[in-house]
Amino acid sequence: MIPKFFHRLCDDAAVFPPGDAPLDVAVRQHLEHRASAFADLVGPLVVPMDRVNELDLGARMEVALTAPAGPGTVEAGLRAADRTAGVTVVSIEVAVPEGTNIDALRTITQDLDIYVEIPRDDRRDDIFDAVDEFGYRAKFRTGGVTADQYPDERELAASIYEAARREVHFKATAGLHHAARNTDPDSGFEQHGFLNVILAAEAAHSGARVGELEKILAIRDADVLAGLVAGIEGQRAFASFGTCSIREPLDDLVRLGLVPPL
Repeated sequence: MIPKFFHRLCDDAAVFPPGDAPLDVAVRQHLEHRASAFADLVGPLVVPMDRVNELDLGARMEVALTAPAGPGTVEAGLRAADRTAGVTVVSIEVAVPEGTNIDALRTITQDLDIYVEIPRDDRRDDIFDAVDEFGYRAKFRTGGVTADQYPDERELAASIYEAARREVHFKATAGLHHAARNTDPDSGFEQHGFLNVILAAEAAHSGARVGELEKILAIRDADVLAGLVAGIEGQRAFASFGTCSIREPLDDLVRLGLVPPL
């Protein structure tokens, strides 16, 4: 049984790097996850807008649609999803490519959870303002296939602080492969831990400043993090994170005693 605190923590991003699972394989595995003893841990299958018409489900499935080309592609993607049997869209993740008119974000339907990826350049504050004004949610990139796609502790702490200050919910995408901050033994990349992000989000909502959040994000002792997370009461401040492997975070949660053996 998955404790309620961790329900829907992991969005299934199996089709994205570094997993790159074929869509039919990702669908089959996702349906298996949703029928498993750890089903409550798993959020929607994350699918690119331009591939939703490739889904052949044979069952009902919740999906999160990504719009990497920007808000102008959202309505067409939703229409394609409406024509795809079994698909229930529960959220949309919108990128804001350079040159995008911010006002275009206004055109997105608000019947769903809308996550807007906050850019890591000088447009950051303006996009944050738009997310706040339109009642959307934020999406932070926490990794990728190259080292420069990983924000350092200071940058991520500043983003988490800003989200809490504005009372904006956020999710993370990529790079959160393990519970604690770590150095990947294969790539050498410095990777954030998902328990670090959970704790930083909770601390930010309790009034912690950027410097304090930076220290939380730097903790590398998974057992220390697990003890602190176990003491959190109430709802989780951090919405979810996309992961190409559901088993990696699940195995860490079980090993740390935060989830019972399944």
